Amino acid sequence: MPPLDEGDLLYMPTTLPGVSADEAADILRHTDQLIAAMPEVARVFGKAGRADTATDPAPLSMLETTIILKPRSEWPAGSSKQDLIEKLDQTVRLAGLTNSWGYPIKTRIDMLSTGIRTPLGIKISGPDMAQLERISIEMESALRTVPGTRSVFAERIGAGRYVDIDINRQQAARYGLGVADIQGVVASAVGGQTVGTIIDGRERFPITLRYSRSDRDSPEALGEIRIKAPNGALVMLRDVAKVHVSDGPTEIKSENARPVAYVFIDLSTPDAGRYLAAAQDALDRKVKLGTGYTMTWQGQYLNYRNGKPRLWSAVGLTLLLVTALLFLHFRNAVKVGLVLLCLPFSLIGGLWFIYLLGYQLSVAVIIGLIALSGVAAEFGIVMLLYLDQALAALKEENVTPAEKDLLSAIIAGALLRLRPKAMTVAVILGGLLPVMFSDDAGADVMKRIAAPLIGGMVSAPLFSLIVIPALYLLIHRHQIGAAACPITLSQRNLTSCETH
Repeated sequence: MPPLDEGDLLYMPTTLPGVSADEAADILRHTDQLIAAMPEVARVFGKAGRADTATDPAPLSMLETTIILKPRSEWPAGSSKQDLIEKLDQTVRLAGLTNSWGYPIKTRIDMLSTGIRTPLGIKISGPDMAQLERISIEMESALRTVPGTRSVFAERIGAGRYVDIDINRQQAARYGLGVADIQGVVASAVGGQTVGTIIDGRERFPITLRYSRSDRDSPEALGEIRIKAPNGALVMLRDVAKVHVSDGPTEIKSENARPVAYVFIDLSTPDAGRYLAAAQDALDRKVKLGTGYTMTWQGQYLNYRNGKPRLWSAVGLTLLLVTALLFLHFRNAVKVGLVLLCLPFSLIGGLWFIYLLGYQLSVAVIIGLIALSGVAAEFGIVMLLYLDQALAALKEENVTPAEKDLLSAIIAGALLRLRPKAMTVAVILGGLLPVMFSDDAGADVMKRIAAPLIGGMVSAPLFSLIVIPALYLLIHRHQIGAAACPITLSQRNLTSCETH
């Protein structure tokens, strides 16, 4: 579906893992100031990290800023939502920050349904996390050169920093210390130990006792932790263990029991299908996956690509059902063919109008084309009804009508249909044209549904008013000519009839 204009915007940049809380707050403050300086923005509200809830496990490296916009009447002249996003993307440029712009509700739905917070993304799976990070970074470099890429960011899954305490078992045994003794002291000093509980009504707050920050904020300070040996001696932690900082994963994601890494892609083009083809070609040329590693595309566009065969199957089945119903009604294959001819000729106007507006093929556009097909079929059915009535009235007056009488009857029947058809077209255009000039919430989707109907209101009435009567005349003129030449005529009369 085309993106729904929700009225507000969501800025969700990504920075490198390991950013401190103070640095994240400073980045958030700076980006909020740049966004709030735009004349279209009313106010902003930013968030770094996660709230005190288990349903939003966002790291400090993922920032979120909700942008509340002013009414369109207060925007600078000629400014649009897409122009605003482009200006914001050019203005909010900080080192180490990868921008991503979207809508609040849509972004949440994308994250829930696909795991990707951008319109398009790549999931790489494999056994080794270091290799996954290398492949994802190579893909990031390859995709930056693809036209249509606004921003691309590969997760640095191995950029975490951990304090490792490797216990020297032989050295600890000399002091009579076990591994559990050392780990218990470190857990109490660094992690803390609950010594009580504060009760405030229905709320409970644990009282935790641990070392002050200055005594545990570096490997050197941790090495000074004293451990009491069984003989009463105080042993430094550095004497029985090696305290150092090592690299590791910031978070471990897995699907189907395999580690995965993501590459997030924010697009500047609405044509996700053409972009995906160009991006896949760039990845095939520049990135080589090792044995045991797989890559799959993720995002909302994949839902459309996977559902397109089922959608077209439903359209084909519906067309067969309509054909069967028309045949049961007319009991004439020629008339059924005339009605079905209305469909492609009516779609011509709808497709041209979509092309002129620059809309991409989407589910909303297909819905509009299906609605246009129904209206076009109705035009053809009613026109044939008027023509059949005119021909029946002519046959009642003259058993074997001449071609001149047939032409006059068909013109009269078509003219009777002119006023109702003009009213139908006027009602459809009067109801849908205001949608095309609207900028309210939901108009982006409704415009793509209404556009095929508006364009088809040019080609469909012209076909049913001009082409169908002409084809109807050709068919029945042939029948009149055949009826005027009896089978029992002599060869001389038959030649005369053919000449006539």
